[in-house]
Amino acid sequence: MKRHLMLTAAFALFATAGIAAEPIEGNWKTASGETAVIGSCGGAYCVTLKTGQHAGRQIGKLAGSGGTYNGEITDPANNKTYSGSGAVNGDTLKMKGCVMKILCKTQTWSRL
Repeated sequence: MKRHLMLTAAFALFATAGIAAEPIEGNWKTASGETAVIGSCGGAYCVTLKTGQHAGRQIGKLAGSGGTYNGEITDPANNKTYSGSGAVNGDTLKMKGCVMKILCKTQTWSRL
């Protein structure tokens, strides 16, 4: 019985070791110098400011996987929400917000 419990625990450890976080998850330095944290929330990834004037405020929600994400981004300065996307390449995150998919603004964030 004891051996069975040890084998079960070892299997569980190896099974979870292969699960990797999505590339977008983590702490990011925004274009304005603030820190944002991106983490899993309700089947998507929430973007929440950790520092600055709007600390604690959720400013985005993106869905996707493998480095490419789509959703909504809110500019905390004017409280306007835009269709948004994010693309991770190593320690760089290109965040893009668009109005009617025509007028877009892109920011580059870096992983902390």
